[in-house]
Amino acid sequence: MVVVAGCGVAHKDADTSKVKFKEGEYVKEFEKFYKSYVDFMAPASRDYAESYFNASISSNDENWKKVADFEMKLNAYLSDKGRFDTLMAFKNSKEITDPLQVRQIEVLYNEFASMQIDVNLLNELTKMNSQIEGKYSNFRAEVDGKKLTDNDVEDVLRTSTDNKELEKVWYAHKQIGNVISKDIIALVKKRNEQAEALGYENYHTMKLTLSEEDPKEIEKLFDELDVLTRDAFKREKDVMDSVLAQKVGIKKEELMPWNYQNRFFQEAPEIYNIDLDKYFKNKDVVNITKDYYNSIGLNIDDLVAKSDLYEKPNKNQHAYCINIDRDALDIRVLCNVKNNSKWMDTMLHEYGHALYDKHYAKDLPWNLKIPAQIFSTEAIAMLFGRMATNPTWLKDVAKVPESEINKIQDNIIKTSILQQLVFSRWSQVMYRFEKGLYADPDQDLNKLWWDLVEKYQMIKKPEGRNEPDWASKIHIATSPCYYHNYHLGELLASQLYFKIANVTGGDGSQYLSFYGKPEVGKYLIDNVFSVGAKYKWQEMIKKATGEDLTPKYYAKQFVK
Repeated sequence: MVVVAGCGVAHKDADTSKVKFKEGEYVKEFEKFYKSYVDFMAPASRDYAESYFNASISSNDENWKKVADFEMKLNAYLSDKGRFDTLMAFKNSKEITDPLQVRQIEVLYNEFASMQIDVNLLNELTKMNSQIEGKYSNFRAEVDGKKLTDNDVEDVLRTSTDNKELEKVWYAHKQIGNVISKDIIALVKKRNEQAEALGYENYHTMKLTLSEEDPKEIEKLFDELDVLTRDAFKREKDVMDSVLAQKVGIKKEELMPWNYQNRFFQEAPEIYNIDLDKYFKNKDVVNITKDYYNSIGLNIDDLVAKSDLYEKPNKNQHAYCINIDRDALDIRVLCNVKNNSKWMDTMLHEYGHALYDKHYAKDLPWNLKIPAQIFSTEAIAMLFGRMATNPTWLKDVAKVPESEINKIQDNIIKTSILQQLVFSRWSQVMYRFEKGLYADPDQDLNKLWWDLVEKYQMIKKPEGRNEPDWASKIHIATSPCYYHNYHLGELLASQLYFKIANVTGGDGSQYLSFYGKPEVGKYLIDNVFSVGAKYKWQEMIKKATGEDLTPKYYAKQFVK
């Protein structure tokens, strides 16, 4: 039996492992174990990642089956009880004292611990997840006989002034929920089986704990963020509602979810009479991205060459970065680029992830060539994604004339602040829904979803609506218990922004673009990227910024 203890599960033989080595042999035996681990995991992880990327750009049953097959190969290795017992012997040994080896073992332990269940259950989870991925990739909303991509849906929701059209398109997109919700609930229950077998109350608790996050601390932080943003968001929303109601010719109290200009109200509606899209319409956001990163000492030409950046049939409609091969620097980005502000943000965001993966120190052990924590790579992505709505960056990089910037700067800044407030409330919904989902997947999830939406986003449920709208958000199924990290990333992005401002001779009070300052890249490579997971995230942040993770810089930037 296993039970919860500290930052992970404690194997029943934690103090007296079944595996013993001769005195003085533990370091040598660990080095042998680790070499064997890398010899298997490096190529197996590469095969899995490449198959996932290929299935994402060409979704069909055959390609997703390959993904599942490669993942099951990894499952078999990581779930092996003999290897875990051997790892426990190293973990408990007093002979292994080198800090780097101790850290390698900590990261290995978290990786293996979550897999210490019946491999048949792991494989069942893999198959279920792969099938769900395929359904999301192949779904297209259908309106009046016409199939719409997610980009098409977003365009209508953002630009249409026809309230009936907005309603129709919003409902059409939500149909994916009916296609997928039962599959997700079944998957959640299987994930909970996995967690319970390891001594956790549910998968949500397990996922956070084995990611070196304390669930109670995360909840406390989100409670603090709720208080921090609630009143400012409420004030902004009152202004927002007046503009949005006028746009479609209805009263404020008649506003519904389809009036907030995107599928989930996770992005700021365009209420400040600023059309950033026009500044990118006749430009190439891919080339702009390359130019910007090159100017701050972070070349991405090789990364772009390996990526898949434009729409095509049966392709994943979202965006992500994936590290195919940690040693060969085969890092790829998937996007569905349009020359507009949203995709400018997304390109800067995804190549922030890619640059993190590109710059791990070459001599760093293979299993430490990962971010210090998942939200630390999100922080880099967000730090740079924000530049797409930074007036100084628009002038310096997108080459918007200064006379034009002077006209629109106030509204750009208002929009930037609004975006952070809107996203902060959306992330509350996602964090709390997933927490509730795994605590009780048999509850009325449709009600839970809309209760949270109404409380945190302050928008009304359509009258009589009782559909699994929560299941239309792909992250709930395919990136479980992850979304809270986006907001932790926002906090760290602000903390890093002010640190970099200091490094480059500014104080951060103005909107800085850092364009043409290669010392930015050097600072990030030296203090964040290169160290990978050599330190726990708390220590990395303290070393890099001189402070523990704090929301004060986020509040300084965005809570007015």
